[in-house]
Amino acid sequence: MNENETDTKAEKGAPEAPQKEEKEQPQINSTEMIDRANAAAQRLEEANKKQEELIKRQEALQVRQLLGGKAEAGTPQKEETPEEYTKRVMENRTRPKDS
Repeated sequence: MNENETDTKAEKGAPEAPQKEEKEQPQINSTEMIDRANAAAQRLEEANKKQEELIKRQEALQVRQLLGGKAEAGTPQKEETPEEYTKRVMENRTRPKDS
């Protein structure tokens, strides 16, 4: 390219090469960065321990609920009288009402 072509591109609003005036970010030394990473890792480990404890407690609660005797077996059922049976059959119901 010659000088005339670059002048015409600049006049037309063509993007120029990026300048090195980027925002200066504060320099973090490597030891500070490592300390931050170690602190974050320690927080994660503590959170994992708490979560593990909560999971164990939840599992124990589920076991207690399953073995707690909430089964329907052994509950007395009301016997259906012949009148109730005929009424149920006439209404075309297959199962007796729970009452």
